[in-house]
Amino acid sequence: MAEKEPKNAQQGSDEIDLGQLFRLIGKGFQNVFNAFLMVFLYIKGRIIILGILAILGLAIGYGLSQVTTRKHKIEVIVKPNLESKNYLYDVVNEIQANIEAKDTAFFKNLGITVPDLSGYEVTIETVSGESENRSEDMEYLELLQKFENTAIISDVLRAEILNRSSLNHRITFLYKDVGHGPEFARKVVEYINSNEFFQDLVATNKENAETRIEENKVLIQQIDQIVTNYSNKMAQERVSAGDGRIVLENEETVNITGLFDLKNALIRDIEGRKLSLLEQKDPVSIINFGKPHQVQKAFFAKKIVLIPSLLILIYFFIDFIRYLNRKASNLDR
Repeated sequence: MAEKEPKNAQQGSDEIDLGQLFRLIGKGFQNVFNAFLMVFLYIKGRIIILGILAILGLAIGYGLSQVTTRKHKIEVIVKPNLESKNYLYDVVNEIQANIEAKDTAFFKNLGITVPDLSGYEVTIETVSGESENRSEDMEYLELLQKFENTAIISDVLRAEILNRSSLNHRITFLYKDVGHGPEFARKVVEYINSNEFFQDLVATNKENAETRIEENKVLIQQIDQIVTNYSNKMAQERVSAGDGRIVLENEETVNITGLFDLKNALIRDIEGRKLSLLEQKDPVSIINFGKPHQVQKAFFAKKIVLIPSLLILIYFFIDFIRYLNRKASNLDR
């Protein structure tokens, strides 16, 4: 009997604790409901004032949205060539500085006639998402370094490093004047590519690439001629062959496999240089010249929604100050 009494007492204590817990939970839900009910009654008592403020704010926002001139923009995706990245950012900053200074003479020299520079803006940034695979790029370059240090591999490494380190960039043109905006963007891009130093650099690079292509073609013809001559001599039974090599009667040997490998490498070099010539026609290559479109704003950034929300918030703030003032007056009494 003595052992059962403590257990019964413990069970009764647990039941009391659970009962208190459920009462506290029920009281918490009741408080939440009461708070919701108070908010509902507060809004219900002021629904007319809030409705008037909302309608007034919508009217003001709609009127301002009709009066305010909407901005348009053009996005141009570019790729700097031959280490012209720093120049690209400098020249864009120069153009923006002249816009802010409203230097119409500067733009007139570029062939740009703009009555009013207000509303124009030019910015540049790196295209997002292009540096996500940096670790894979580094692994690829490390793999190339493990190969024999030949001239061809060096060219491949240099081309890959330049290609992967020269990210695409976005030049954004903002403007209000729909009639002059697109022409303004086109003239500015032409001005960016008019730098004499980089034009000479592009011309020299083109000349060197074309010379190397012609020399590679001559080497390929010579390789084909060598293989043809030795093949003819083999057919005439004046040579003997073994283990992939052709041995002449005068003991001169030619590695046919090496010749074919060299020919394939020359062909790949020609293909790479042709692509380089195609991509590097200008100091800054134009990847995509976007079409003009209106700037889209976020929903809450629109005046038609912002102004009524602001009016209602101001009313709530004033009403809250009045409530605090009443409570303070009661305490004084």
